[in-house]
Amino acid sequence: MKLTWLGHSGFRLEIENAVILIDPWLTGNPVFPAEKRAEAIAGATHVLLTHGHGDHSGDTLAIAKELNIPVVGIYDLVSWWQETQGIAGVGFNKGGTVDLGGAKVTMVPAAHSSSVGGANGPVYAGGEAGYMIAGEGHTIYVSGDTTIMADMGWMGDYHAPDIGILCAGGHFTMDMKAAAFAAKKYFDFKTVIPCHYRTFPLLEQSADALKAGLPGVQVIEPQVMQSITL
Repeated sequence: MKLTWLGHSGFRLEIENAVILIDPWLTGNPVFPAEKRAEAIAGATHVLLTHGHGDHSGDTLAIAKELNIPVVGIYDLVSWWQETQGIAGVGFNKGGTVDLGGAKVTMVPAAHSSSVGGANGPVYAGGEAGYMIAGEGHTIYVSGDTTIMADMGWMGDYHAPDIGILCAGGHFTMDMKAAAFAAKKYFDFKTVIPCHYRTFPLLEQSADALKAGLPGVQVIEPQVMQSITL
């Protein structure tokens, strides 16, 4: 299983028989090298979207059309794009599980907001979500954008993820200290990978506080376009 950070909250996950692009914001992403775009999306089989905000959904439609692959995510947004953009899609909702090339992907709650830009301002985009992705002997929790929430208690108990990909940049989401608290209180991670940080000066720039708060847990600070084998 291989994970590659695309900057911000974007990841390329190679798992089972799938190559899943999670929240692929490439165009205009200040930490993603534009010349690496073809490499980042090569062979992708699905786009998995946590919510509609442009720093997550930015390249979703372009990639889906270019590669003729489905967008997977909250039913409201995906079905709307199927009708208006002509893309393939797998729309589902919280509690539902879909099979993506042998990887079992369950949508779970997040606490944030979700919209896409419209001619007259933000347009409702069906709500925010996280995912539990099970395959190759691991379960990965992709938090999406969220704060700490009590739902993490049952999510940790029921899904028992061993790998956490956690938003941790602060201001719009949990910061490093809060992410460490959530990971320690609600989960039993062996590995934690922070995201939604370092993109802008407004966000946290290092994971030192996350590492300090999670002794005994492997905290990996990802580097853009450098693969991590899990």
